[in-house]
Amino acid sequence: MQQHGKRRKTQVMSTNDKIQIGIIGAGGIGNVHLQEFGKVSEAQIVAVTDAYQPMAVERAKQYNIPKIYNTYQELLQDSSIDAVIIAVPNESHAPIAIDALQAGKHVLLEKPMAINAASAKEIMKTYLKSGKVLMMSHQMRWDSLNMQVKEQIDKGALGNIYNVKAGWMRRKGIPGWGTWFTRMHKAGGGPLIDLGVHMLDLSLHFMGSPKPVSVFGTTYAEFGPKKRGIGTWGKPDWDGFYDVEDLATALIKLDNGSTLTLDVSWAAHTTFQDNGPYIYLMGSEGGASLRGGKGVLHSELFDRTADVELTAPQDDEGPRVRMSRHFIESIRNNREPIASAMSGLTNSLVLEAIYESSRTGNVVTLDWNLD
Repeated sequence: MQQHGKRRKTQVMSTNDKIQIGIIGAGGIGNVHLQEFGKVSEAQIVAVTDAYQPMAVERAKQYNIPKIYNTYQELLQDSSIDAVIIAVPNESHAPIAIDALQAGKHVLLEKPMAINAASAKEIMKTYLKSGKVLMMSHQMRWDSLNMQVKEQIDKGALGNIYNVKAGWMRRKGIPGWGTWFTRMHKAGGGPLIDLGVHMLDLSLHFMGSPKPVSVFGTTYAEFGPKKRGIGTWGKPDWDGFYDVEDLATALIKLDNGSTLTLDVSWAAHTTFQDNGPYIYLMGSEGGASLRGGKGVLHSELFDRTADVELTAPQDDEGPRVRMSRHFIESIRNNREPIASAMSGLTNSLVLEAIYESSRTGNVVTLDWNLD
């Protein structure tokens, strides 16, 4: 992956002290982070804020958080806070992440990095000057089966991964109809930016982070505008509106000659891939399939196909705990995290290119210039 610059080194914290964390956004995904970081002994949630103050008060009481701030700006002024978790609606990712980095905080940022590529580039430029850790919250990288596949890839078992088919299909799963989830100017998109970002990120991670160079894609909105395909996540606002896609498909070409096909939906008349996340890796020496909570490695032995099924440990602590611990370790060791700022920028550039390709009907070449 092309490097745009190096982070300025920051002081490594004492290994005897817990990393003090403030959480910005106490809603659904913020609550998930609160639960998981509570299992990481090296970290302590010491402050919380939310645009809806009663939610912040509720979480503080629920998790014994000592400080409640009225605004995220006030939280960032607290010099005792080492790092922040940003778990707010997509439109606020960029301004808060930039402010947090400029305030000298390490950042764990929920996906997507930003609602558009321009905002993602602004985050990246701030990060490169900050000397702080910026990690994207892509928990699927820490799933046990995914980690086993990546281990085999790193050992060379799959050889050159030249083609990947990935996606996440839902038959009836539009979240929060009429709220920020379904508003382009607030969310940046529909299932492509909500679900597709996970599968795009995981695919590129498996492939060794090649650089995407061009995209051809199309998006559709056949359910949302008709108030059909409604899911169970979020509370609908029937007085609101829907101007995002409910299905997207794209072909992405990488600088090493490999290709990635991405298909996602919130709603579709299909049982394709059992209506869930999936990924198929095709390499020169082997392959892998991940679907329905199962993982299989594929190869050829004695002129016959051979498959090995992967299993997760029974006492698996879960991907989010591992992700949370990795964030803390990255801060302590002044080390770039696995789900780096560059990965967030890459995802944002690809997603925006898919939307542009759908609007224009043309192949779109990615613009990596930060200026």
